[in-house]
Amino acid sequence: MSVLRLCKGIRSNVSRNRFSRLLHSLGFATVKAEEISGSQPAQVHNLVQGKWVTSANWNTIVDPLNGDSFIKVSEVDESGIKPFVESLSKCPKHGMHNPFKSPERYLLYGDISAKAGYMLSVPEVSDFFAKLIQRVAPKSYQQALGEVYVTGKFLENFSSDQVRFLARSFGVPGNHLGQQSHGFRWPYGPVAVITPFNFPLEIPLLQLMGALYMGNKPVLKVDSKVCIVMEQMLRLLHDCGMPMDDVDFINSDGKVMNKLLLEAKPRMTLFTGSSRIADKLAYDLNGRIKLEDAGFDWKILGPDVHEVDYVSWVCDQDAYACSGQKCSAQSMLFMHENWSKTSLLSQLTDLAARRKLEDLTIGPVLTVTTEAMLDHMKKLLQIPGSKLLFGGEELENHSIPSVYGAIKPTAVFVPIEEILKDENYELVTKEIFGPFQIITEYKHNQLQLVLDALEKMHAHLTAAVVSNDPLFIQEVVGNTVNGTTYAGLRARTTGAPQNHWFGPAGDPRGAGIGTPEAIKLVWSCHREVIYDYGPVPQKWQIPPST
Repeated sequence: MSVLRLCKGIRSNVSRNRFSRLLHSLGFATVKAEEISGSQPAQVHNLVQGKWVTSANWNTIVDPLNGDSFIKVSEVDESGIKPFVESLSKCPKHGMHNPFKSPERYLLYGDISAKAGYMLSVPEVSDFFAKLIQRVAPKSYQQALGEVYVTGKFLENFSSDQVRFLARSFGVPGNHLGQQSHGFRWPYGPVAVITPFNFPLEIPLLQLMGALYMGNKPVLKVDSKVCIVMEQMLRLLHDCGMPMDDVDFINSDGKVMNKLLLEAKPRMTLFTGSSRIADKLAYDLNGRIKLEDAGFDWKILGPDVHEVDYVSWVCDQDAYACSGQKCSAQSMLFMHENWSKTSLLSQLTDLAARRKLEDLTIGPVLTVTTEAMLDHMKKLLQIPGSKLLFGGEELENHSIPSVYGAIKPTAVFVPIEEILKDENYELVTKEIFGPFQIITEYKHNQLQLVLDALEKMHAHLTAAVVSNDPLFIQEVVGNTVNGTTYAGLRARTTGAPQNHWFGPAGDPRGAGIGTPEAIKLVWSCHREVIYDYGPVPQKWQIPPST
């Protein structure tokens, strides 16, 4: 056989093998994203003690685009939480694994991550999850696929030995021969993960895997509107070797979940969501909680004007991608007066007008109604000097149910002096989890007013300082606290890739996501073991009492 024919044969076999793998790549899936509809509703089950189970209660989820009842979620009521309580109680405080116990599980989760990361890189699988995300949390295909991509890269980052490196310890010499102190990262044991609707795959998966990597036993609750995405992802993880009883998955309303937390008493709970619920949980759980709560996120355009087209585009993406339903979405834009003299505002108007329901570059708002958003706008417009820059109208020709919101991308201008007034500040800085932002202007001698406005804010998640002036950046960054702050010409507020920390600052309860530092902070605690083997000094005698 010629070398050429041999090479062709090898390529042919590789292609056949790859095709065979892809044919079975969706063997984990129990639904087809494109076929979920009112006539073919999907079902979501619970997972507890290693078994997929249903309950007598079914919550019907309506399609956010047309109101059809298209998903049935088996929800646990208060009488059904006992198996979940029992499951968590079986996990000891020292966890499923730790540096002294079952260390092979660090390797197991490195392998699971490698396999799951590969699966999400397979086009058929990534397309499946992107379309499933679109069905329940409508956003453009590019935005949904980006979420899948980040999730896959995170899993790749923690492949092979990277999981055990999370538990790296250190040693310090002691005071005498035979004494050394060692610091270890230690799991909490039974834990809970509660995540919102807006990133149905990325947020729950990254936090869940972080909990598992460090040796914890988690119960996971995702907003019922989007829980089907993580149900399918758990099935994929099982296919990749995750033991069935390592994770419990519960669907319930908030009241039932609260009762479960109070009875099961997880050693740590991660909550991503609203500040109001976060504060309640912090009280109920006696502070055993990490939070990634609301974000009224700001962007400052510095005095140096560059690349107006690019900055305008980033501002539009930050404010209106995913219909503004990102905890990192740009809520307030501070323009230096130099930017007011450019085409920035007119470009923002044009860019917002490009967004269409047809391609989901604008779409349903799942937690704020149209009426509520327009009512908020009317209140803002009563502030002296305020004005509507663009938007402020309901979307046209849509079938979005009235329980959700449907407005055009909206921006309201409010003078900086008015923002700072006590009677206006709370209204202006109210977070609207939708395509809505405040824009204001400051003059060359008014930076302190901007900093004063930022100091009064209570949510410190993301921020952007758009400037290439290092002294200006130094002034702003040095006088603010936002946990994820972008600085420079290309600064943004949104975007939580797998390569940098994402989380709030200024609150000891603050959680991070994505990086080794985030995982260790949220999902492990420090344990110090001091070895003191001796020997005891020769001729040692009992000393006097002290």
